Amino acid sequence: MEKINKKNKIRFRIRKKIVGADKKPRLSVFRSNSDIYAQLIDDGDGKTLASASSRDKDILAQKGTKIDKSKLVGNAIARKATSLGIETCVFDRGGNLYHGRVKALADGAREAGLKF
Repeated sequence: MEKINKKNKIRFRIRKKIVGADKKPRLSVFRSNSDIYAQLIDDGDGKTLASASSRDKDILAQKGTKIDKSKLVGNAIARKATSLGIETCVFDRGGNLYHGRVKALADGAREAGLKF
């Protein structure tokens, strides 16, 4: 239980500092044991603008490790963002360390043209 409380304290500390807007939304990352999810969120309206996950059919069909699939999720969310006309965002790692799958998602999004 202490581990969960520690992660939540980190998550809330991050969320105090970053806010997503209409032109510069928040790229929120949720990582479970088996999958990874990413959302572009406009905190002003409280709406999700775009989302991608490793459970999407095109990513689920790919072979590879979890890190490879995380990079594909980053590419997918960046493609959806550019189709909406969004070029920059604020990265919210969701209390996770910027390492491994979270870093792979961020690198994939940067390679596809998203700036943060």
